[in-house]
Amino acid sequence: MVVLTEPGHGGDPTPGGAGVSSGIRTFARLVTATAIVAAYIALHLAISAGQNLQACGRFHDGPVRAAAFSTLVNRYASGEVAARAEIVAAKAWFEANAPAGRTRPAVTDATGFVEKGDATTARDRVGTLVADAGHDQMALDQDLASQGRAALWLAAAGGALALPALWLRRWRRAATAEISYAVGRFAARQPRWRRPLFLAAGSVGYTLFVGGLLTVSGAQRSSYKYPLTVQLLMLPLGLAALGAGFLILRYTRPRSTRGAVRALQADGRRPVLYLRSFADDHTAAQVDDRTGLNIHSREEQLATALGAFGPVVAVGRPGEPLPLLGAARFYLPLDDWKPTILRLMELSQLIVLRVGMGEGLRWEIEQAIATQPAHKLLLLTPGRVADAVESLEGRLPVPPRLEEVAADTTWISAAVAFGPGWIPHVRAVEPAPGTEAPRGGRLRRAYNAFKAVFWDPSPARRTVSAMKGALAAVGVRRRVIVLRSDSNMLITMVKGSVAIAVLALAFRVLELAGTW
Repeated sequence: MVVLTEPGHGGDPTPGGAGVSSGIRTFARLVTATAIVAAYIALHLAISAGQNLQACGRFHDGPVRAAAFSTLVNRYASGEVAARAEIVAAKAWFEANAPAGRTRPAVTDATGFVEKGDATTARDRVGTLVADAGHDQMALDQDLASQGRAALWLAAAGGALALPALWLRRWRRAATAEISYAVGRFAARQPRWRRPLFLAAGSVGYTLFVGGLLTVSGAQRSSYKYPLTVQLLMLPLGLAALGAGFLILRYTRPRSTRGAVRALQADGRRPVLYLRSFADDHTAAQVDDRTGLNIHSREEQLATALGAFGPVVAVGRPGEPLPLLGAARFYLPLDDWKPTILRLMELSQLIVLRVGMGEGLRWEIEQAIATQPAHKLLLLTPGRVADAVESLEGRLPVPPRLEEVAADTTWISAAVAFGPGWIPHVRAVEPAPGTEAPRGGRLRRAYNAFKAVFWDPSPARRTVSAMKGALAAVGVRRRVIVLRSDSNMLITMVKGSVAIAVLALAFRVLELAGTW
């Protein structure tokens, strides 16, 4: 196997195929996120400082104009009726240029009294107008100085954190250099603009999807707080935004998804190798959600759960126009794929194999048993137990006896992990009738029975729970694996919130430029 870089190349202490630890990856992401948040807040403060600078420029002669306005009011109070028109014109300047402080309300009130003919009250109202204008001018200067200082400090903090973030990014790339080379050798080159373009379009979809979801939720839960016309608009507009966001995301997500090389370089850990028959992709691509709001397929939920171990990579179907969502795809030639798969088995920390009838899958099972430690292999058996038994017959050192413990399901029937001596540990997704022993006390069993009536977990969640149990039986544990399988909708909400935050920043830039 050719290695792209030598171990420790460029001063990095991690070999090109070893990967970084989960702790280092978490630390790197925390540093990067902190740097981004600091830079984001610094940009907002810099924009606010720029707006205050513009306000200072517009109001630089505010005290002088305040004195002139007071003179006009005094002239009107002395009986000069012609000053009334000048007062109204002067008010327009203050409304356009005075900050939201003391000056503008005083001018507005005085003008109102003038229009009512109450000259005495108008004159009293502008008695401190010059002092008010000076106070507002000083407040603008103070705000400008404080926002400028805060923006500089946060920008400095973001810049300081950017250096270790970039170094950690380089370390992650070096740590996965060998495996990135292995999966990227046959990748077709894509235009550089393609992924950024669809990411930008996808951000609009996330914004519409999350905004529509929040609008519909608000219309249903708090409609009594709004006028009838608002209520009549919220629900259809929210549903329209939700539908538009869904359609945009369905189009853009496959076109903006990361390939295997990018996923490996971004994560840094050794990957999870997901092997399956291409014929099974259509069932893995199904979306299970009775509310109709879920946009994530079974494979996406599975890949998110397995992300607790490392980035999930899989061979893509040759000739497919777009990769399916879930495991990050890489592509291999039809006549030279076995050496790469063998090397990836060595470099991966976990091999998840969905059992099927193909000769390629049978060869992969045989090679995994012959070359890899037992705890490294996790089998997912097909929904029909009879098919799983037929596929595995004579290929495992110890038969798993699936027909005795697992029932048929719509997708995966069981997860099988292996202990020393290739002893199988089977966890059924749906236990065979009469095989599930009562667990817990009476209250626990009553709670489980009650929960079964009102909550039906998705096939993906049931599969992940079975995977967790099988892996735990051989000493491989990740506590958050089931929670991760349920986190896709939360991730969608976070992405939508980030998109809204970016759009808010763009809107403020346009405001500062005077184009909005």
